[in-house]
Amino acid sequence: MLHPRRILLPRQVDGAELDLDALIAARVTLRASGQASDRIFRDLRQVERDLSVAILMDCSRSTESVVGTRSVIDTMREALAALAGGIDAAGDRQAIWGFSSLRRDRVFLTRCKGFAERMAPDVTARIGGLHPGHYTRLGAAIRHASAQLAEEPAARKLLLVLTDGKPNDLDHYEGTHGIEDSHMAVREARRAGLTVHGVIVDADGQDWFARIFGRAGFTLLPDPARLGRALPDIYRSLTQET
Repeated sequence: MLHPRRILLPRQVDGAELDLDALIAARVTLRASGQASDRIFRDLRQVERDLSVAILMDCSRSTESVVGTRSVIDTMREALAALAGGIDAAGDRQAIWGFSSLRRDRVFLTRCKGFAERMAPDVTARIGGLHPGHYTRLGAAIRHASAQLAEEPAARKLLLVLTDGKPNDLDHYEGTHGIEDSHMAVREARRAGLTVHGVIVDADGQDWFARIFGRAGFTLLPDPARLGRALPDIYRSLTQET
């Protein structure tokens, strides 16, 4: 479960516990001058993070494939819905799209949630309604989500891409062409100040992941069953504040 970040604030007028350092300082000041500060408490406060996240989920035909007893898309939908609930509980703004394509002029983006929407049963239903079909024009989907995310006023912006295979489409968008276009889309997004991270559900571990997302820009999950447990940890590691 993701939780809002909390910090312990010292020297408060009231709070959950005494601030011993402040109390000692107040007593010393009282003896010396006859006056002392009443800020002798510590309090735990929730801090809102200045963060927006866009999530892209691959809904191409390949996600119909069954690993174990479940299709890949079933596992992805379930894991994404759980993550979305956790992100909402943490107070981060998010938008979610499913995507597939059928040549360059037919890129399908299904919006499950907009940035201004709160998590609700109809959002969960839209995620559950994502169905597999067509191909994976990854570069176009990344550019669309990046443009929407770039308009967010947040100081920190994350694009999370969930996919099960390398880019491909009917009009020669395969092999080097698809990989290089996707690489360029990621590069453009990062130049615009976005953090981009790929979560790849694939057992092969081929080097196209690194070409698109960079060596440190993706997480490879050979077993789809791990996705539900892994996504919150991945999100937490990408969004923790130092």
